[in-house]
Amino acid sequence: MRSRFNLRDLPPLKALRGFEAATRHQSIRDAAAELCLTPPAINHQLQIIEQALGVRLFAQDGRHVVSTEEGRLFYPYVRAAFESLMEGAEAVRRHALDTPLRVQTYVTASIRWLAPRVPQFLADNPGITLSLTTCAVDWTFDEAHADVGLVYCAETPDPERYHWVPLFDYTLDPVCSPAFLERAGGQMDAAMLMHQPLVANYTEANNWARWFAAAGVAFAGQAPYLMVDTLAVALEMALAGRGVALVNGPFADADLAAGRLVRPVDHTAIAPGGWGLICRQPMKDKLPVRLFIDWVTADVAGGVADSA
Repeated sequence: MRSRFNLRDLPPLKALRGFEAATRHQSIRDAAAELCLTPPAINHQLQIIEQALGVRLFAQDGRHVVSTEEGRLFYPYVRAAFESLMEGAEAVRRHALDTPLRVQTYVTASIRWLAPRVPQFLADNPGITLSLTTCAVDWTFDEAHADVGLVYCAETPDPERYHWVPLFDYTLDPVCSPAFLERAGGQMDAAMLMHQPLVANYTEANNWARWFAAAGVAFAGQAPYLMVDTLAVALEMALAGRGVALVNGPFADADLAAGRLVRPVDHTAIAPGGWGLICRQPMKDKLPVRLFIDWVTADVAGGVADSA
């Protein structure tokens, strides 16, 4: 038995929008204004529907239009169809908001930048739930278990596969506590810094050598050197006055602004790549993902201070 459901029997959906607005307003001009179209465009849409149905839907009454008997008969069906579509769209939006948004980042980026911002994001976007996960070793975006990531990429990800929004340069800055700097004799140059206890993250073992090279000093293998597993640990050691950490982004900005950390040497090295938001291309228009990316991007552009 042949199904009666054949979309080819329907006038174009875009034209039906024009019919619905024109009928509701009983005005071509008002319908055009509502749909951001020109009156001739609305007239063209109405002609398409009339040709498809083989009837007149409107009659001219001076400067206005009035629905014909066929137009009045057709309107409730069109209106009900649009209301059903709107209910379906809203149901999908609610379902999307009910599903937790899975956000991936790293331990330090979470503790020192993203996690303190999450409560405000949720307050600004009621109805969204968020699951924040961290990874300490694997720097790649885990698309199987995350919808969006705040990650470091050495190169711009493949645009055919990923949507990438750059946020921060990968800057390298040595930091220490004011007390540590005072014990070391105050502000110093790069050569003097090499004799201080340097704290390094083993996943970024070459960053100190890169920073010293940018400062014009060859890194010496005999430099006092302590390896830890995350930048978060290195920064805690710096805050405790136990050594000099090398921060690779905005993760010490709040401590620097508050005076809990200082820069012992006034030199910043720019390393390849940068920090940004990443998701698979098909995910970028999903409502929670789009809201998260837009919110974080606006936060960075506005320079909101870290509350950590």
